[in-house]
Amino acid sequence: MPVQGSVDPHLPDPGRLGQQDRPGPGRPAGQSSGPRPIHALFQQRVAGDTALLRLAGLRFAQAGLAAEAYADTADQLEHVLKYVPPHSRLPIVHLSRGLNMLRERDRGVVEEFAARFAGRLSGMVVHDKSDMSTEAGSLVAALTELGMRLARWPNGPSLFLEYAAGHEPGWFVEVAERLKDVDRVSCCIDVGHVGIRQAGARFAREHPDLSLRSLGPDDGRLPSLVADVQDAVAEVVQDVIDMTRSIARLGKHLHFHLHDGHPLIGGLSDHFTFLMRLPIPFEYEGRQSLATMYGPAGLAAIVAAAIEACGGLDRLSFTLEIHQVEGRLPLGDAAGLFGHWRDTTNAERMNHWLPVLAQNAMLMEQSI
Repeated sequence: MPVQGSVDPHLPDPGRLGQQDRPGPGRPAGQSSGPRPIHALFQQRVAGDTALLRLAGLRFAQAGLAAEAYADTADQLEHVLKYVPPHSRLPIVHLSRGLNMLRERDRGVVEEFAARFAGRLSGMVVHDKSDMSTEAGSLVAALTELGMRLARWPNGPSLFLEYAAGHEPGWFVEVAERLKDVDRVSCCIDVGHVGIRQAGARFAREHPDLSLRSLGPDDGRLPSLVADVQDAVAEVVQDVIDMTRSIARLGKHLHFHLHDGHPLIGGLSDHFTFLMRLPIPFEYEGRQSLATMYGPAGLAAIVAAAIEACGGLDRLSFTLEIHQVEGRLPLGDAAGLFGHWRDTTNAERMNHWLPVLAQNAMLMEQSI
C-alpha cells in the first residue's frame, strides 16, 4: 500500500491557517489573505456515533477548513450540517453518484436540494456518466433548463458537473463551453479522474496491447516498464492545467476535487494524500518507491495555474477529497468527546485522517 511521507518542515504553522502569511504566487505582497477557498471532505469515515462528527467539526475549526459533505438524501445532509463549524465559505454537497442529469427525476432531486438548502450551501456536485459521450447535446439542453430552475433561488447553490467518467478531456471542455451562458451550472475538475484517464491513454500509445491498469507494484513486468509508466504519470499535471485554462477562460466559477494517487494502485487508486509515494520491491531512480501523479509540486502547480487562469480566488473553490488514509492517532484535546466510549480505536482512526486533510491544506496555502 502507499505510504504517507513526512510533512515538509517549511510548511506554515497550522495555527496560521486562514490568517495572513507569506505572499504566494497567487497573492501580491501586502495583500490581505482573506478567507481561503479550501474545502475538505467532512464525513464520518468509520463506525460510531455523532462524537465522530463532533471531532470532525473540532478539527475543521482548528484548521480553518470549509466543508464538502457526501449526501444521498436531504435528511442525511441536514444531519451532517449540524456538525459543520461556521465558515465564511458555505459548505458544498456531493450528491449521490447514482444521479444522472439526463434523467428528469434526477434533475428534480437537484432542484429539491437547491430549494431546501438555499442560503446554506454554495454548491452541489454531480458526476458525468459514461452514457453521456454521445449525448452532449441532450446533456447541455437538460442542464440549461435545470439552470433556469435553480435561478429561482437567488441565494441558492450552484451545480457543478464533475469530470468523473473518463471521457476525452476535449468532450468535457466542449460541454463546459456550451454551458457558458448558464449562470447556475459550471464544472468540477477532479484531478484524480483526469490523471488516471490520461496516464492510461498516454501509456497505451506506447504499449497498445497492454493496459496500464493491469499492472501493479509487484508485477514481474514492471521493472522493464517502469520508466514508461512514470513518463506517462509525469505528464498528467499538464493535462489538468490545460483543462483548467480552457474552462477558466469562460469566466465562471470553477470547482476542483483534489487528491493524489497512482494508476498502479489496485481498486480505488486516486483518493490519497499528496504527501505519499508508492512502494515498489525494486530500486528506481535511487528509491524503492515511485512518485505519484502530482505530489506537493504538482498540487502547487495546479493551484497556481487555477488562480492565474481565474484572475484570483473569487471564482475558485477547492475540495481536498482525500479519504484513503489508515492509521491511529491519540485523541489528545478531543478525548473528552469520547468519554462514553470503551474502545476508542475508531475515534483514533478518524483522528488520524483529519490531520492529513489539514496537512494537505497547508501545502495548498503555499500557492495561495
